[in-house]
This record gives sequence, structure tokens and C-alpha cells, in this order.
Amino acid sequence: MHTVVPVPPTRRGDHPRSFGILSTFPPTSCGIATFSAALASGLIGEGASVDVVRCGSSPAVEDVLVVARLDDPTHDAVRNATDALNRNDVVIVQHEYGLYDGPDGDAIIGVVDAIDAPLVVVAHTVLSEPTDHQRYVLERVCAAADAVVVMTETARTRLLAGFDVDHDKVTVIPHGAATPLARAGAGSGSAGTRPRILTWGLLGPGKGIEWAIDALAELEGVDPAPEYIVAGATHPKVREREGEAYRDMLVERAVASKGSVDVTFDDAYRDLASLTDLIQTADLVVLPYDSQEQVTSGVLVDAVAAGRPVVSTAFPHAIELLASGAGIVVPQRDPVTLGRAIRSVLTDRRLAASMATEARRLAPELSWAAIARRYGRLADRLVESRRSVAS
Repeated sequence: MHTVVPVPPTRRGDHPRSFGILSTFPPTSCGIATFSAALASGLIGEGASVDVVRCGSSPAVEDVLVVARLDDPTHDAVRNATDALNRNDVVIVQHEYGLYDGPDGDAIIGVVDAIDAPLVVVAHTVLSEPTDHQRYVLERVCAAADAVVVMTETARTRLLAGFDVDHDKVTVIPHGAATPLARAGAGSGSAGTRPRILTWGLLGPGKGIEWAIDALAELEGVDPAPEYIVAGATHPKVREREGEAYRDMLVERAVASKGSVDVTFDDAYRDLASLTDLIQTADLVVLPYDSQEQVTSGVLVDAVAAGRPVVSTAFPHAIELLASGAGIVVPQRDPVTLGRAIRSVLTDRRLAASMATEARRLAPELSWAAIARRYGRLADRLVESRRSVAS
């Protein structure tokens, strides 16, 4: 069970700001659950109190922060959830089309319309070519919000260009890093040791790991020969739909490659401490994602915050975050170019060191403490605005 331990208020004396968060939540395995737990912990660390209303299926053992559930779209469930959220100063709703019931998660519209407290909507996905109904859902959710948070400038541009949303509501607050900030050093490797390439996260089509496996052919002759670790279980929704077909395809592809790079698939569960340890052993993190729609990536943020050099395909968040030199961005579905970029980092220590140095420069602003402070300042503005209107 993931437990966020409250700490005594440090910022607001006896009257800390209170937040209600509507989201999936650990031990549910998904990026938004992890995001919400880290944000909750960061807010608590800043002296706030947090109530979580869990959406989706409920585990046998519930997190101590969860005060209510939104398991179905019935009137009673919605009323109980919104009552719990409205007891707080500010409500944060995580939005992703697959989180809520109904076509494109449209059951969330009735929920946000019933929230009376100042409302912040965090838009995790902003599609470049939404369907009419997807556009309708996100526009209705944003219309109910007092503020809309996106995590990259790309997402902000897409939202304002492709959706009817009040531009004054939209603000950019980056995705926080779950892992501790970087320790010194460009990687774990030193002369004569075997370089380690790492990809991690929940597996499923769109992760592009097949292209990374194909890219390993470009590493012939690198001495010592690298190893490639793919860490993470299959995404629960993918497993429910397709079983382990994607992972099995990757294993077969790695066996068929017969190259000099050993590929290891590791689906062991890792808590934050063990994940941090794994990341710190990597000389290079590879993100070979296929999707052009991925405007945020927690894995990318964690890799940069940990000071690891990154080679990534050109999905929007990578283009933006790596632009100052913390990584190399290559075309998608191009294993030759991907492999050559990997090779350049593994064989050029100066390049790897410069990328790691830039990653460490970026890291402090990616900490969850820094991100939580930005949400706190946004909440303060919304509460004060309501008070001004009321007076």
C-alpha cells in the first residue's frame, strides 16, 4: 500500500490550505495515480491537508488519504464524491479520457458541474486531432474549472488552438519528478565496465520498445558490449485486453536479433527506493515512444531529474524538455538513427557528461516540492479571487 504520511503544517500555521483531489490513486498501477500521490505528498510537505476521492475500482486496502470513492456514475456516488471534495478550499481534478465512465469519460462532466469549491483541472492528454465528442468533453470540463493546468507549452498551445477554452484560465505547471534529484556523475559506468541502457514504465503498444531493440544492431563493436534493461509490468488495461502479447513480441524480437547486446526484461514491482536505485545504475535512458500525442511523460521527467543522459524519440514533451541539451531527440520508428544516437552517448564520455550536467541543472525545478509550491500559489490566487468577488 502506498501511504503518504502527513507532516505538521509549516506554511500556514493553524489554518493550512486544504485540497481535494479526484483521481486514481495507489496501489492502482497507472501514471496518473502515481502523479496524484506525489502531488498529495508534496502539498502535505508544504503544510496543506489533502483529501482524495478515488475514481475507478477500489483495492482491498485503501490509502489513508482516500476519504470517498467515485466507482460509478450514479447520483448517490456523484453526490458523495462531490460532497467530500467540496469540504476543501480547492479541488484538483485529474482529467484523462479513460479515467471516468461513459464515452470518452463524459461522466466527469456531471461531477465537475457539482463542485462548488475553486476547481483546478489538470489536463493530462491534449489531443492534436480529437473527435468531436472528445473535444466536447474537455471543453465542458474546462468551462467548469477556475483554472486549467497543462504540463508543457506544447499542451498549452494545442489546448488553446484546438479547443474553445478561456486562455486566461490556462497555466503551465510541469510534471514533477518522483525520484530524488541527481547525484553527481554522468552514470554508473567507468572505463572497462559494461554500459547499461535502461527503459522503464508500464508496457504496451505505443511504447516503441521494438524500435529500441532493433536499434541495438547499431551498437556492434562497442566495447565493452552494453546491456539493455526493459523494466516494468504490462499495463493492466493492456493485459486485460491483450494479455502479454506485446511483451511476448518484444522477447521474440530480442532473441531474433542475435546481437552483442544482452536484453533483459524485468517485470518486478519496484517501490520508489528500488526504482531510484535502478535508475542510478543506468548510463543512458532510452524513451523510444511511438506516439505524437504524448505531451507529458513522468518517465522522462524522472530520468532528467536523476541526471541521466536521455535519448528519446520526438514526442512533444521530449522535444521541449531536452531542447537545452539534456538529451538527444531522434525521429520515431527509425531504429538506425536511434541506434546511432545511443552509440554516440555510450562512446563519447564528454557528450554523456555534458548531457548529465544539463539534466542536473534542470532538476531542482522538477522536484515535487517545487511543483507543489506552484499548485499552492495557484490555489491561493483562486481562493483570493473568490473572496474578492464575494466581497
